[in-house]
Amino acid sequence: MRSRRVARPVLGGRSSRKPIVILLATLAALPVSPGRAVAEAPAIIDGPGKSQALVAALRARILAADSATLALEGWCAEHRLAADPHLVAERLPGPDKPLTPAQRARLAIGSEEPVRYRRVRLVCGDHVMSEADNWYVPARLTPEMNAALDGTRTPFGRVVRPLAPVRRTVEVRAGTSGAAPADRLFEVDAVLWTGAGQPFCEVVETYLGTALPPARR
Repeated sequence: MRSRRVARPVLGGRSSRKPIVILLATLAALPVSPGRAVAEAPAIIDGPGKSQALVAALRARILAADSATLALEGWCAEHRLAADPHLVAERLPGPDKPLTPAQRARLAIGSEEPVRYRRVRLVCGDHVMSEADNWYVPARLTPEMNAALDGTRTPFGRVVRPLAPVRRTVEVRAGTSGAAPADRLFEVDAVLWTGAGQPFCEVVETYLGTALPPARR
């Protein structure tokens, strides 16, 4: 009597191929993880969304820094705005602006304390990064610092670096919409304190659209 053979499924045969086809079709229909897609092929974002993101990034960097000069120089280097990312302070002509009583109170000085005023624009290569009104108490700076501020184009933040300044924001104001070169992106009022805890300067800074890297064509 012959033994009866039991039929066994053949791997790769019709009985196993259909589930594999179905599985592949199912996987192809699944959505791709956004994080993985970005990691494999970074998205290039241009247009208004990119400008808004850059403005937010610049504002966050300024507000987190104790030196706007150093923050802007780092920004210039990162975005390759100039071969030399060091800033130059260009004096702007115009009458002195007196301090308000509130500003004198923030600087902890009386009504008769001498204060010097500078209006400058900070430039990185061909890019005007910001314009600033700057009131400082010369008696709280060294003679060398006062001489450098009077006679050179060195930015204030670099001149006073030996004081280990700490920057405290007073107010932030939104600028004009968009990010065209002539736009005022945002304004920051801040007081600088020495590392020893003495206020010595107040600034009102206006950051401009030319601080942003040019859009790619």
